[in-house]
Amino acid sequence: MTYDRYREKWMNQYPRIHDLELMAEKRIPKVASAYMQTGTSHEALLKRNMNDLQDIHITPRFAKGELSVDLSTSLFGQKYSAPFGTAPIGLMGLIWPRAEMIVTEMAKSYNIPAGLSTVATETPEMVGPYAGDMGWFQLYTPRDPDLRRTFLKRAKDSGYKVLMITVDIPLPSRRERTKRAGLSIPLKMGPKIIWDGMTHPAWTAATLRRGLPRLRMVESHAEFRTMMSVGKFVQGQLGGNLSWDICAEIKEEWGGPVLIKGILDVRDAEKAASLGMDGIVVSNHGGRQFDGAPSPIKVLPEIVAAVGDQMKIVFDSGIRSGLDIMRALWLGADFVLCGRAYLYGLGALGKLGAYHVTELLMLQLQNNMHQIGASDLAQLKRQEI
Repeated sequence: MTYDRYREKWMNQYPRIHDLELMAEKRIPKVASAYMQTGTSHEALLKRNMNDLQDIHITPRFAKGELSVDLSTSLFGQKYSAPFGTAPIGLMGLIWPRAEMIVTEMAKSYNIPAGLSTVATETPEMVGPYAGDMGWFQLYTPRDPDLRRTFLKRAKDSGYKVLMITVDIPLPSRRERTKRAGLSIPLKMGPKIIWDGMTHPAWTAATLRRGLPRLRMVESHAEFRTMMSVGKFVQGQLGGNLSWDICAEIKEEWGGPVLIKGILDVRDAEKAASLGMDGIVVSNHGGRQFDGAPSPIKVLPEIVAAVGDQMKIVFDSGIRSGLDIMRALWLGADFVLCGRAYLYGLGALGKLGAYHVTELLMLQLQNNMHQIGASDLAQLKRQEI
């Protein structure tokens, strides 16, 4: 089964990422769709992330003759076919089994990077062989330095090239909608979850073949592979003590490109630059951590002005189209990560949904660059149209 077989049909049936979101809501259980869509508190930041992107307007220029648009770019010594990749997402296998392997295999085929989270449902050893040179690993930093070094070694030995240190989870957020939906890891098989699975047979059949989603990297270091033990491990080991000194130690331990993920303040961006970090990810964790934060697109220009000549700036949060990617690049980002869009694709269409999302984003980006008269990404970033 290949994407080409469905491409034309799906381009007409699901021509926008939002169409995939609507289909995913119908196809996967409520506990999974709540996780897919949720923010925290009143979820105002979810809307703000997207609405503020829509407020970025670019005046097109015309009569430039025949235009050929080049989407390729280079980052950290690696050439990519497009200026975006897949964001690391925890518990991704809840949306569709083997999600991390599926998305990573897709990313390699399109020559774009694929992120893997410390709290993924698959391990680096499982996913790494699918990545080739396209793997970016997201570290939730353990309190124990020895365990931290073990995590880093496992990622590096699995072939991951770029490290992202996530700083924007000092504590897990509330994410109230997932609580109402009954989400727990592993899933508690009560009547509500069982009925949810029975009424979504495609998801259930695929999940039973793979097994219920678990935090496989984390549980291999917990004392026992039980829900209580894994939960205690996450609460006791991941997050809560991260400092700039620890970030500097991790940079030295990794020995390759390191980005700080979750930056919204110019002062933090400047601190990352002063420590010799290779880049930052301007992100508010997709609106999933702190509902009172600004949207990344609002703070991006100020951060670019402060450190854009010292490090690479990656944009994340709120991306739902190729036009959104173009907006972030227009305002100075070097690269973009897309997370939730891939969850929608997987939830709606299964394995091939990841391919459809990438096709949509590439086509939309290319089309919109034509619309404003930009032939390549350097021209777009310099706002020279």
